Amino acid sequence: MHGIRVLVTDPAAAQKLRDSYQTYPYSKRDNPSRIRIVTPDGKKSAVWQPRGLAYWKLLAKIVNEEPVHERDRIMVATLKPLGIEKGKQFEPDARQKKILDDASLVGEAMARSLSYAKRQKEAQLWPGTHWKNAVLLEANQETENHTSLDERTAWFYEAVTLSAGMTTKTPGVGQAYIGVQKDKIGQWLMGENSYRLRVPANAPVKQFWSMTLYDTETRVFIDNKHEIPARDSRMDLIKNADGSVDLYFGPTPPEGKEMNWVPTLPGKGWFAYFRFYAPTGAYFDRSWQLPDIEKVAN
Repeated sequence: MHGIRVLVTDPAAAQKLRDSYQTYPYSKRDNPSRIRIVTPDGKKSAVWQPRGLAYWKLLAKIVNEEPVHERDRIMVATLKPLGIEKGKQFEPDARQKKILDDASLVGEAMARSLSYAKRQKEAQLWPGTHWKNAVLLEANQETENHTSLDERTAWFYEAVTLSAGMTTKTPGVGQAYIGVQKDKIGQWLMGENSYRLRVPANAPVKQFWSMTLYDTETRVFIDNKHEIPARDSRMDLIKNADGSVDLYFGPTPPEGKEMNWVPTLPGKGWFAYFRFYAPTGAYFDRSWQLPDIEKVAN
């Protein structure tokens, strides 16, 4: 199973492209079978990692089933002393189980820190704001002199995949991802609070922009009863007189602004990605800027 994302603004064209998509083993190229494309049920197809010993059991299963990429050989070597090795059963004793159970929590805390509190200079987008570059590595995960270790840890704690289109430096193609975890005064974003983000007019995109909210624990869409995790510029959003758009996030919608609202869950932390699809020059030269998310009265 693998995932696809169709980035075409016209629904009919998107459906046509989706219907034409086909993948199959090279060995069956002369008589390929049609693939079945489905929309996954987020409640049944969890894509986040389990915690505790279950994490290590899943990792052992993946190591046994998947080929090892060249860039991952040294990482796989570090698993061998833990009893995780290709072609062998993972059978930790009681002492190892306790160590590994604790280690999964420490490891996740490290990954969460790298992800939600990025400190690299290149993560900073606009001085004085809490917006950060979400992707701090290239698709091959390498730099001139080293592998992007902390950067890949941060990204793959949040996300599932990476492509060259997501790391574009060329205006007018691909996508750009920026993330935010804190409000204007530096407080973590929480589901019981209400917030506003003003998206200035003339966003630097050839296609569209989107604002999507994620649960900090699972890193998947906020699971609200309205099934609304995002708003984007293709929607019939209410605009201000100057062309800007006010987006609202909170447990209840502001009166008359429901079309611009994304519901959040009290007691649940969240973070967001603002995506630029086919970003243009004003994104790259930083002449267009998003302000911080501001807390407002519930």
